[in-house]
Amino acid sequence: MAIIENALGKPVAELFAQFSTEPMASASVAQVHAATLHTGEEVVVKVIRPGIEKIIQQDIKLLFTIARLLEKYLPDGRRLRPVDVVDDYQHTVLDELDLQHEGANTSQLRRNFENSELLYIPEVHWDFTNRHVLTMERIHGIAVTNIDELKASGVNMPMLAERGVEIFFTQVFRDSFFHADMHPGNIFVSREHPERPQYIGIDCAIIGSLSDSDQYYLARNLLAIFQRDYRLVAELHVECGWIPADTRIHEFESAIRSVCEPIFEKPLGEISFGQLLVYLFQTARRFEMEVQPSLVLLQKTLLNIEGLGRELYPQLNLWDTAQPFLEQWLKDRYAPRGIYKRFSKHIPGWLEQLPHLPDAIMNNLQQSKQFQSISEHQQKTIEQLSLQINRQQRRPYLGIIALLLALAAAGPWLPEQIQQLPEISWAAIALTAIIWLKR
Repeated sequence: MAIIENALGKPVAELFAQFSTEPMASASVAQVHAATLHTGEEVVVKVIRPGIEKIIQQDIKLLFTIARLLEKYLPDGRRLRPVDVVDDYQHTVLDELDLQHEGANTSQLRRNFENSELLYIPEVHWDFTNRHVLTMERIHGIAVTNIDELKASGVNMPMLAERGVEIFFTQVFRDSFFHADMHPGNIFVSREHPERPQYIGIDCAIIGSLSDSDQYYLARNLLAIFQRDYRLVAELHVECGWIPADTRIHEFESAIRSVCEPIFEKPLGEISFGQLLVYLFQTARRFEMEVQPSLVLLQKTLLNIEGLGRELYPQLNLWDTAQPFLEQWLKDRYAPRGIYKRFSKHIPGWLEQLPHLPDAIMNNLQQSKQFQSISEHQQKTIEQLSLQINRQQRRPYLGIIALLLALAAAGPWLPEQIQQLPEISWAAIALTAIIWLKR
């Protein structure tokens, strides 16, 4: 209560009509209390534990020390990029300590799924929120792990499992803004419309995002795996820089095939897509595939989603749910409307730069001329240096050549044994010397 009063600048009794001093839930970083606003709205108040940031900073320093040792001494150290992974984790966990940041993530995710049948995100009350305190709408639902109550409420379990997968791919590919902490404690199911169940998501502290290129290559890779086009999978790994450019494509393709084919021979419902990704990464290790820190959160979240879906509905076929979604996403991306949408984001910037285009062209032309002039001067300098080096290399031989020419000219005065050399030999000596001097 003291933290709340210091953070919001008012007594708890003035801020809330009711406030429960007993926490509803408690974890390592924060705890949550139930409260009621003076307007009558039920809310939950999340409070950061005092002194937790100092403890986390000490832990992160230790992680960096271990990561540097691994990168230096472990054979796979550089490929696994442990320092980059810890750095990425540092940003993630420090963001968890900023409840205003979590509130912003929550508002964005709520906006992305506004009026959606798939996912409901509670509203943030910004007048009662800052870095140390987060106040948001209280939700009432069934914990996703309470399978018995879900079934007793008549929830459509196959649809619930499939909608979980659909929500994940929608966040990743449509929005590039996905909840990356989807463990069961953060997921509930609405009691309304059990035949068309709706998820409720909380705790949006950890959010993942992908660049346009990561989205594209990930979608293409996943579709190629679904279609068992191993050649394309290998080519895409090289094209996007996940493995070295000098990798032999046919060898990598063969390695991927040896992993995937035994798995695909099973019924689709028995195939774990997350486990398949793990096998693929283990195979790619032979080809020096580096860990991509931007994809670590995605891989973790995908494993969580698939595991949760299988728990809700063991016959869940992630492939049937994911493949049509990815095919439609790629189709929309390259449809005229999708291309125009991507172009329209850049049009204002292009128009802003348009008046400066003539100056930029002239500057480039002048730089090109200067570069050409410098290149010609450098070429002449190189030629002169080459000539000087050549002359210096020939200098030791000039004395020998001069001696041979002198011998050829002084033939009649030489000893009788040397005079007996045929005239053609003297001519050859003289000719050789002249040719050498002209080189």
